Amino acid sequence: MPFADIVGHERQLASLRLALATGRLHHAYAFTGPEGVGKKTVALALAKTLHCSEAKHDFCGRCANCVKIDNHNHPDVRVVSLLPKKNDISIEQVRVLDKELSYRAFSGGKKVAVIDPAPLMNPAAQNALLKTLEEPPAGSLLILIAAGAGGLLPTLLSRCLRLSFAPLPARVVADYLISRQAMAAEPAALVAAASLGSLGRARSSDLAELAEKRKAWVAAIGNLAQGGYGARAALAEGLGKEREDAFEFLEWLRSWCRDLLIFRATGSERDICNLDAAQTIRRQSQNARVEGLLALWASMAVTEGRIRRNVNRRLALEDLLARVAGVTS
Repeated sequence: MPFADIVGHERQLASLRLALATGRLHHAYAFTGPEGVGKKTVALALAKTLHCSEAKHDFCGRCANCVKIDNHNHPDVRVVSLLPKKNDISIEQVRVLDKELSYRAFSGGKKVAVIDPAPLMNPAAQNALLKTLEEPPAGSLLILIAAGAGGLLPTLLSRCLRLSFAPLPARVVADYLISRQAMAAEPAALVAAASLGSLGRARSSDLAELAEKRKAWVAAIGNLAQGGYGARAALAEGLGKEREDAFEFLEWLRSWCRDLLIFRATGSERDICNLDAAQTIRRQSQNARVEGLLALWASMAVTEGRIRRNVNRRLALEDLLARVAGVTS
């Protein structure tokens, strides 16, 4: 599967391909964006491009190196993730990675490391990685994958070239389901709307539950300004019971905020994620100011970081929902 077969993210792919063609690939990248939109796919595609024996500045997906990378057993490509029964990525994992990056590549290309999800590195691990980034081993490439900047040290991010990945428009997800998954047009449109711009989620079996949650969230957001503190407290209480519920809501809220910005900028629903709620979002966008939406976007990253640091989830969400109410009032 060459770059041309990757769904969406044309700007990000063009940037990476230009860097490959000109020999100006950065030593470290941070790929940020919602879960399941393709960040890891692009990271591994870049790794395959650096090691593919059949294509130049691209990858074939069929040669021995490409297959080994897909199977996670290539000696020069390492994916660091959460170990079973662990709550974070440890300093020991980072130290092992640092040692591996110092070795010369077996295949003659670069040593590539992907850390996913990077915000799960504990503070000691992040500080250890910072030392690696300050003096990167020759011939190495490091890619951090994260839903957002929350949970990552600013000094760590400052040493990475950041590529932001947006949710895929609902129409793009629907086209993928129709052309590559042989799904009929009507169910594809429904699944695409519920996927929040994520191909990974579109292929999962949990969309019915998420679709119901989205309907409830759209309605709740619309009532925040009129409902006052009581409405915010009730929503925060429900969302804060489980950590994953809070993260799922934050992911949806990013897609909602992005859709409002698109409506404000273009007046069109062509590229929005929540296509089935287009009329509601169009109405909400009329009262939303761009400055307020951008401030809200930054607040979501702060809230995510607070929750990852085990700050009281309900209070963190209450603060965020107060900003949401201010944007839509």
